[in-house]
Amino acid sequence: MKTVLVATILAAGLYAAEPNARVPVLAELFTSEGCSSCPPADALLLKLDKMQPVAGAQIIVLSEHVDYWNSLGWSDPYSSAQFTQRQGMYTRESYTPEMVIDGRKEVLGSDEKAIESAVAKAAARPKLPVRIVSAKRDDNQAVISIVVGAGSGKADVWVAIADDRDQSSVKNGENKGRTLNHVAVVRSLGKVGSVTKAAGLEKTVHVPIGSRAEGMRVVVFVAESGGPVMGSAMQELQ
Repeated sequence: MKTVLVATILAAGLYAAEPNARVPVLAELFTSEGCSSCPPADALLLKLDKMQPVAGAQIIVLSEHVDYWNSLGWSDPYSSAQFTQRQGMYTRESYTPEMVIDGRKEVLGSDEKAIESAVAKAAARPKLPVRIVSAKRDDNQAVISIVVGAGSGKADVWVAIADDRDQSSVKNGENKGRTLNHVAVVRSLGKVGSVTKAAGLEKTVHVPIGSRAEGMRVVVFVAESGGPVMGSAMQELQ
């Protein structure tokens, strides 16, 4: 009965946050360990995640490592062609470090003032309600129950699994000799369903995560075709 009630409430669609609530805003950093300009952006992403410096906003961060630097001396162990393709969806001329705020605003990933300004503007927009009811490990998979409200049109629901923290000692390339620290490194990203004007989504999904025992988070977000993010939520994987 409780789950049905939650679904009924969320099915109302777009909502404005309660006066004292923080509004979730998705910040995707496209980065690479092979890029000498990226460590300051990686450090800033850590700061945004920990300090949450924008009043009224909950910044939900994701670090997506692209693979187009891999032939230049260092193959980033967290990189994927999927993230290169995702960045290409947002922009015609890809570069690192680039941060995309709520799938709408592209900014230099190390420009703190520009990022905070973009986050504040994104937090002022109405959001689609997204709730992670539970996110638990079951052997080598994550079992995630989600409820998403009906949208203003058709939009895809995505689930990302990310490491809380990662660290690398870079042996070659532009960052040779440096120890790099990362937050919310995406290890899995996929569509799990969609919402429309007529219907939201209530679903339990199973995502393979391997044998890592702890230190992972789940991010669920809803995005229209082409990128604009309508709503998001984050929860630690238990």
